[in-house]
Amino acid sequence: MDLFPDSWAALLGAVAERPDQDFERPSGCTGWLVRDLVCHLIVDAQDILITLATPADTGPTADAVTYWHVQDHPPTGEDPLDALTVRLAAAYGDPGLLRFHLDDVGSAAGRAAALADPAARVSTRDQVLTVGDYLSTYVMEATLHHLDLVAHLPGAAGPPAPGLAHSRATLEAIAGAAFPASLTDRDALLVGTGRRTPTEAERAALGALAPRLPFVLG
Repeated sequence: MDLFPDSWAALLGAVAERPDQDFERPSGCTGWLVRDLVCHLIVDAQDILITLATPADTGPTADAVTYWHVQDHPPTGEDPLDALTVRLAAAYGDPGLLRFHLDDVGSAAGRAAALADPAARVSTRDQVLTVGDYLSTYVMEATLHHLDLVAHLPGAAGPPAPGLAHSRATLEAIAGAAFPASLTDRDALLVGTGRRTPTEAERAALGALAPRLPFVLG
């Protein structure tokens, strides 16, 4: 709950600061331009609003770690939902409309999160989580997508350090193993989730963890 507002606000702010020409640059998500990623973030914001308005009357079935499923292979951009995102993003035309829509629904999601009871239970993806655990998953989501946003934008500010550290700890819990201290939090996330290929030195430092990479989260 404490990390979500800063991570989410930093991501929304980073999008708001991007000039129009950046929306046509590639993002860190395979097959997606920055405009496609921003369109996906609008859907993320809608998901937050929907989930916080979907109370559950049973006990939690997942937490901030077990919520995540490790997928068999990295996304190719050819999944029907991914392809729909690309078409929807193109339909906006003006990047300013994407900025406006994300600011509008994203700010509402942030306000709803601030008003939510951390101990309340909500339902999403056929799982029940506490609000605190659910928003913790969005620290990871916001941090990874912030890295995706700035992947090919030299000089653009990255995600906040606390969110990076929290996301690394979550990824290590999912993996059941720690990443080497020689990897920064940013590099551990990029390499660990398959957003970047490890160097030979990094692969050596990863040891037995290297053959298990990447952990593609969904």
